[in-house]
Amino acid sequence: MSKASESSSPRAGGVAAAMSALILAVLLAALDQTIVSTALPRMAQDLNGFDDIAWVSAAYLLASTAVTPLWGKLGDMFGRKRLYLASTSIFLIASVVCGLAQNLPELIGARVLQGVGGGGMIVLTFALVGDIVAPSGRGRYQGMFGSVYGVASIVGPLLGGVFTDQLSWRWAFLVNLPVGIVAMTIAAWALPAATRGAKARIDYAGATLLAAIATGLVLVTSFGERWGWGSPAIVGLIVATVALALLLVPVERRAAAPVLPPVMLASRTVVFSSLIGFFANAAMFAVLVYLPTYLQIVHGVSATLSGIHMLPLVAGLVISQSLAGRWAAHVERLRTILLAGLLANLAGLLLLGTIGAATDTLVLSVYFLITGVGIGMIPMVVLTTVQNSVPATDLGAASAVVTFARSIGAAFGVAVFGALLSTGFAERTHGLPTADGFDAARPDTIGRLPAALRDTVLDAFARATATGYLWIAPTLAVGILLALLLGPARKSGAAGRKSEGATPTLGSAVADAKDSVPAA
Repeated sequence: MSKASESSSPRAGGVAAAMSALILAVLLAALDQTIVSTALPRMAQDLNGFDDIAWVSAAYLLASTAVTPLWGKLGDMFGRKRLYLASTSIFLIASVVCGLAQNLPELIGARVLQGVGGGGMIVLTFALVGDIVAPSGRGRYQGMFGSVYGVASIVGPLLGGVFTDQLSWRWAFLVNLPVGIVAMTIAAWALPAATRGAKARIDYAGATLLAAIATGLVLVTSFGERWGWGSPAIVGLIVATVALALLLVPVERRAAAPVLPPVMLASRTVVFSSLIGFFANAAMFAVLVYLPTYLQIVHGVSATLSGIHMLPLVAGLVISQSLAGRWAAHVERLRTILLAGLLANLAGLLLLGTIGAATDTLVLSVYFLITGVGIGMIPMVVLTTVQNSVPATDLGAASAVVTFARSIGAAFGVAVFGALLSTGFAERTHGLPTADGFDAARPDTIGRLPAALRDTVLDAFARATATGYLWIAPTLAVGILLALLLGPARKSGAAGRKSEGATPTLGSAVADAKDSVPAA
């Protein structure tokens, strides 16, 4: 395996500058997953593409998820700094093409390219934190990036609406250029210089299989409800994805420098942490995507005001990220923080399972705050736990595994909750003579309902939303069980040896991870 690595530290006094550049990059990549949501109708109108407009969002998610493992491995092999600058350049070029697109195929194609760059920016950023910061301090910095995700999920749709209404939807993409150039300029100066390691063959077969698996998973989760969960297309995708996953194992075992090292998947720390990230992200995006819809439809607020109503959730997320990052300086506390976050998130979902059409705004704010506190603690701890269990030469691959799991979890959560919401709402309104043209996914159509039916329909939508959160809650219970099986982190493991200057092997990290798990 290649021994490529970064230098031990960034330029003198450049840690703060390096982190600011990385945060800007993650903000741009995260925003481009959400900023287009409120601009899609205008895009469809201007580009005459109503039938295929959903691909504008799906193309970015699909591409960014598919390339995550490859970017992570290439960073391990050839140095993360140069790969980070390359991925950011791809993202910015694609952003300009998106902003200048004259038809829908051009826009979708540019979104694929933008996703390729965005996926690299995210996974390489997480791995670069592992290069720059010692294991005991990673939690504090990783927490900042988790906060960025939460803020982007709320701010993105608002910015998309403002750009669309006040300027043009094209600015949702073009605004990336000045911010991205600033981030690249700072990163080029502040990030540690990359050193090329020994030559190694790129695992093209493994990368292709992983990209195909990611494509199948994203297509199933994104279009399962639209195409029909029992349709030949979805069933065929599921069967093909499972077959490719089974084929991936022997392919990676034979590869000289596998994109997904099989020995890494023998570590319970990596596997369990990635699964926790999957379930936690599924719950998080079910909250972040659908609570604004609930506020707009049931409480009749605008898109802008719905974002303001969500501020308690963002405040809880940011505060808990900051506190968890400080606590994580004590390695032994990682599992305690993770369990606290999962329990708070579970409590938040159970509280959201009680909301109705008449739930008071103050009560909602308390529920949102508790949910945000839980959401904020989890992503940072998951990533830090995994990074502290592997040697520096595998930081990129390990970060990619977690990022990949979280991306699929986000798509899964949005798709499953959307299906639960649609089914629950349809069951509660079956037989009601609703007005023609009413669409639960579009808050503005609520005004078309006859006054006599409006309260009934709003209550049905609120109850369907609440029931959806009750159905999602057990995923966090599974996460809690996995966190208990992780066992407490130990400074004597890979993280501890690394901080003492020794270079741990992946085998020793796996052994440490296994030793920290109580016997079943």
